[in-house]
Amino acid sequence: MNKDLVERIEIKIRFGEVDSMKIVWHGNYLKYFEDGREAFGERYGLGYLDVFNHHVMIPIVKVQCDFIKPLEYGDSAIVETRFVNSEAAKIIFEFRIFRKSDMELAATGSSVQVFLTPEGELLLTAPEFFIGWKKHWGLI
Repeated sequence: MNKDLVERIEIKIRFGEVDSMKIVWHGNYLKYFEDGREAFGERYGLGYLDVFNHHVMIPIVKVQCDFIKPLEYGDSAIVETRFVNSEAAKIIFEFRIFRKSDMELAATGSSVQVFLTPEGELLLTAPEFFIGWKKHWGLI
């Protein structure tokens, strides 16, 4: 099955997020990705507390960001978060960030999270709750 699970949120660029050139400091894009992951989790029932309540942790092990057009103080942006379905025991997201005023693409990126036990041991197979979540959303 091939189904897109996507969430879009709007963010406002705040003064504290820009550098001396009045553009968003590069590290803040990772925070915007986080905002996107949290909104996705709230919408689709895969939030951090949902996972934690199943006694699993999901640390980020890889993140990538490509900067295309700068965002500036006062801009509003749309963060689009797309779940990438994989057979691996991972949670993969792709991100696109648009300047809202003209829908110019500002940045793209991705993140990879793995499943760990509370003791920090890597799970090589997806936990049952995650398999159930994927079935619920028609991904398997």
